[in-house]
Amino acid sequence: MLEKTAHSGEIEKHAKLYRMVTPDHVCPFGLKSKALLERKGYKVEDFHLRSRESTDKFKAEHDVKTTPQTFIKGDRIGGYDALKKYFGLDVDDPDEKTYTPVIAIFAMAFFMAAAARFALTGSVFGLRTIEWFIAFSMCLLAVQKLRDLSSFSNQFLGYDLLAQRVVPYAYVYPFAEALAGVLMIAGALIWLASPVAIFIGTVGAVSVFKAVYIDKRDLKCACVGGNSNVPLGFVSLTENLMMIAMGIWMLAT
Repeated sequence: MLEKTAHSGEIEKHAKLYRMVTPDHVCPFGLKSKALLERKGYKVEDFHLRSRESTDKFKAEHDVKTTPQTFIKGDRIGGYDALKKYFGLDVDDPDEKTYTPVIAIFAMAFFMAAAARFALTGSVFGLRTIEWFIAFSMCLLAVQKLRDLSSFSNQFLGYDLLAQRVVPYAYVYPFAEALAGVLMIAGALIWLASPVAIFIGTVGAVSVFKAVYIDKRDLKCACVGGNSNVPLGFVSLTENLMMIAMGIWMLAT
């Protein structure tokens, strides 16, 4: 239903939103739908489904499988993704490959390195910033792998040459990456950290190069943990080359 406002003469847009709000659960997509409608200038009639029974009854009455559900001008638009499509917005594809996780990690690692150097010297840029950037990146990437070691190992075994021959290496790799990164940040036990970084970096670089550029395989990278949608390719190769370069540099200096 559309009405003119009393003061401006503009058309006021109305929408009805049905979403689940119970003591145990507030639907996040319902909140997103409400916020999106309000951003688009809609006055929202917000109906709360306060129990599983009322939610099931609503779904049966409207022959839908999920909530929230939005209605505009009497027509059912659907859930949050359908509402985004209605407004011409992009809808995320859960299977679409993306470099976003890697970009976020590298960006955060750089800002952490710059902040640490500024705290110590009052300057942001310098050789130490680059060293810390690589070391912080290794630690952050290791955390992503360690949060679900089983999923990481499953994806890693798909292309890593050493892990395919020695399966336990798939479980050791994240700990080795974390160890090398932490020691490089501290500048301690470089005799241990550098060879570890060079070894895992070299094996990783060779494995990625073979899988992507020789075998031409279309794979997802385990660099940010298992079940990620990051493509195996240049970024994955760069990660390994950075570890090799860092290991060699710290040994030399």
